[in-house]
Amino acid sequence: MSFSDSAQNKAEELKGRAKEAAGAATNDDNLKRDGQADRSEATAKQKISEAADKVKEGAESVKKKLTGH
Repeated sequence: MSFSDSAQNKAEELKGRAKEAAGAATNDDNLKRDGQADRSEATAKQKISEAADKVKEGAESVKKKLTGH
């Protein structure tokens, strides 16, 4: 995962937290739900990116073992 992807996911999570807090403060359930959805989406993207990185690392490890490099 690149640094920019990680930063973007963190920014989306923070945006979701801000929406959720604003919704709670103003009794706006729609805004609160939007914030929760934004946070959930950012978390899912982060987990997918981390899983992809692990697969890539595993593939590189196998390649090194097979080629001796």
